[in-house]
Amino acid sequence: MQINGNFLKIQKNYLFSDIAKKVAAYKAANPDADVIRLGIGDVTRPLAPAVIDAMHKAVDEMAREETFMGYPPEWGYDFLKRAINENDFAARGVKLADDEIFVSDGAKSDCGNIGDIFSADNTVAVCDPIYPVYVDTNIMGGRSGDLIDGRWSRFIYMPCTADNGFVPEKPKAHADLIYLCYPNNPTGASITREQLEGWVAFALENGSVILYDAAYEAYITTPGVPHSIYEIEGAKKCAIEFRSFSKTAGFTGTRCAYTIIPHDLKASDGTELNALWARRQATKFNGVSYITQRGAEATFSEEGKRQVRETIDFYHGNADIIYNGLKGLGYEVYGGVDSPYVWLKTPEGLSSWEFFDLLLNEVQVVGTPGAGFGPAGEGYFRLTAFGSRENTRRAVERIAKL
Repeated sequence: MQINGNFLKIQKNYLFSDIAKKVAAYKAANPDADVIRLGIGDVTRPLAPAVIDAMHKAVDEMAREETFMGYPPEWGYDFLKRAINENDFAARGVKLADDEIFVSDGAKSDCGNIGDIFSADNTVAVCDPIYPVYVDTNIMGGRSGDLIDGRWSRFIYMPCTADNGFVPEKPKAHADLIYLCYPNNPTGASITREQLEGWVAFALENGSVILYDAAYEAYITTPGVPHSIYEIEGAKKCAIEFRSFSKTAGFTGTRCAYTIIPHDLKASDGTELNALWARRQATKFNGVSYITQRGAEATFSEEGKRQVRETIDFYHGNADIIYNGLKGLGYEVYGGVDSPYVWLKTPEGLSSWEFFDLLLNEVQVVGTPGAGFGPAGEGYFRLTAFGSRENTRRAVERIAKL
């Protein structure tokens, strides 16, 4: 018996697991400490009442033989796919077929599993800093090469810095797979229509596939910023888009998301990627529960839309408190406008993990060290707007004491 040796290449601990261990150790040593957690991007507001009502109704259906539902379709129920299509795409002038939409248990899962349909020989381009799942799953898939000076030899790193507005330049070397996430995690930056048009043109010209993570599109407030890559002409021939109900409607503990793979998207030999993903899901995935999908459908009702928007507006209010509060304290801050994340420069002379330790030990506030998102994240720090209003205000007040 032999193992997949690529697993031995990845860091033994996931970024957020490391943070949890540090916080747990601090709490063990200081059991009375009141720790405010603005690190992991987990939501805190409850599910919308319309969602709860729909899920209760679905539970009642499952209790009766005549309405009981067994295995769900691997690709999602038609009622949810129609609702997604009509509200998230058709309403924005994007035409999709329902069978181009695949319902899943999370954007994280899909972003990681999408590599199953691509050859290990493909070259991967990643933004830096970046959501760690994109990197780790490609290491597992054998696309990374060797780790040299903190970077993997086969990856193309695209630095996202304050100088380029945290939107990277096009890679000079050929990239088969290009990961983009906008609004961005962790920097909170958004991408303009013109910039995204440039990426689509680049991918079409070079035969690349853009893996576009739009999990935070509901937080866009800037007029003209695209909510979907398919708003850009030609994107159906070069892009896969990932969406989620987690940060939009609070489904982090309920698990529901969806991925778009257009029929027009084909490999160099003409193979439709849609068919490959459909086969992958039918083989490895048993679908999202009926109860959960009915809850997700309810987010598209008029009442559901209003309630979800209220929650997103609440988190936007938290982001404003963090952004304006830290800026008023003299910190260099970014994000927070089209995103629930605020990205800040650490004080001079402090690494991102040193700043993490300072906040935890001195004022009991937890954030996420930028170095955990990649080499270019060093010297930065991420705070989330997903806490309570009271804790968000208290966190800024505590940081002010530093």
